[in-house]
Amino acid sequence: MEDRFTLYGSFTSSSSYKPMLFLALARLPFSFRTVNLKTGAQRLPQYLAVNRYGQVPALSHRGLTIVQSNVILDYLARTTGRFEGAGEQERWSAREWLSWEADAVQNVARVRHFSRFRAVDPAVMAHFRPLAEAALAFLDRALAGRDWLVGEACTIADIGCWGRMAFMAEGGFDIAAWPNLAAWSRRLAAMPGFAPSYELIPKKDCEIEPA
Repeated sequence: MEDRFTLYGSFTSSSSYKPMLFLALARLPFSFRTVNLKTGAQRLPQYLAVNRYGQVPALSHRGLTIVQSNVILDYLARTTGRFEGAGEQERWSAREWLSWEADAVQNVARVRHFSRFRAVDPAVMAHFRPLAEAALAFLDRALAGRDWLVGEACTIADIGCWGRMAFMAEGGFDIAAWPNLAAWSRRLAAMPGFAPSYELIPKKDCEIEPA
């Protein structure tokens, strides 16, 4: 049974960046298979056989196929024991953050998507931008006086929330407006293996072998 992780993703996808960042920070080797969203590769039969939703990312490992970015983060943490949190309460708290992120921080990704890829009626943007700013403000308050969202070390809560907002500048958000978020992002960037999204996600199929 194949023990190597295979991650399917896209260069411009925050959802792809989240598990990619986990694997990079964990210094784990894996195979990357690009799914070109621009050409509609996500709707081709061969990819729908991997991910019935026609979305990225997807992870193949040990005969299993896992989809949805936060479910993949959960699986990676459980399987590798990395970025889980210390103790049961922290493990559940980290997963609470992932659930919240999928609802709240997703609005940051929506604004970025509408700004870069899909023009929408200004009223739509006027609806989602305040929701995105509220999510960023909530995170900023949560990080006041602490280094990480859960416990004393980086967990999947940090990886998931940061991964979703990593493209925030493309949506017109300046992280400097939220000082605690800015400091948190610098702590993440200082971790071995960290790389910004466009430097980390390949544009073509490749094999990743951390040094």
